[in-house]
Amino acid sequence: MADMLNILSYEFIQNAILAGLLASIVCGLIGPFIVARQMVFISGGLSHTAFGGLGIAYWMGVNPLYGATAFVLLSAAGIGFLEKKTEKSDLFIGILWAVGMAIGIVFIHLTPGYAPDLMTFLFGNILTVPRSDIFIMSILVLFVTLSVLIFYKGLVSISFDEEYAKTRKLPVRFLHIGLLLLIGLAIITMIQVVGIILVIALLTIPVAIAEELSINFKRIMIISILLGIWICWSGLFISYYIEFPSGASIILMGSILLCLVKIIKKSIGFLQHTSHIS
Repeated sequence: MADMLNILSYEFIQNAILAGLLASIVCGLIGPFIVARQMVFISGGLSHTAFGGLGIAYWMGVNPLYGATAFVLLSAAGIGFLEKKTEKSDLFIGILWAVGMAIGIVFIHLTPGYAPDLMTFLFGNILTVPRSDIFIMSILVLFVTLSVLIFYKGLVSISFDEEYAKTRKLPVRFLHIGLLLLIGLAIITMIQVVGIILVIALLTIPVAIAEELSINFKRIMIISILLGIWICWSGLFISYYIEFPSGASIILMGSILLCLVKIIKKSIGFLQHTSHIS
């Protein structure tokens, strides 16, 4: 207990705990919409375009999160406006995915010296999140939370039945683009926690577990947030104690929990079926 209190006295641990909490909130709020609307591929494309913004920000000498935020939001708006005008939206997103990464690589190459945080943004390191980025993440989480609360009914409508939403005269395109922008902000919030490459896993694994436990959408959101907190914090302390990469530790904890929940649920179903037969 004393050892745990001693660890919690370190500022970098406090920052990591806050970063995990903030990431869990957005993953629980936005993840269910991504899964329900089948936007995992789009989300993956957006997360990788962030690398272009990171590279440009490094080259300009500003906070990389600013560049990533601008790049992801522009990409999200571009996808929202263009995907309805073309039948090959998957092709466009795939190209955007690759181009974003390529732009980031080029600008990092053009930047004098070595980019020390590059691997952090690719694979995440929750133990190195500075207090200044916690402030940025807090603002993003506040904006995402308020937006979901205000537009909740509309976002749920377009996620489950877009045609019905249109018959109700809801602004479907506005809501869709808004959801893309919120996904972009959620991705930015989680980049330093699990990295660009693993961010989709944190957006989807807690939701996958929550869907095994409930079919109510609001409950799925709440359970996803709580699961995200447990996954992030358990992965954080495992990575600290055994010196494993933090991003990978967080995702592996989530994957193990998902497997356990599925095994337990299957076992309970099998036992109930067996007892019913007998």
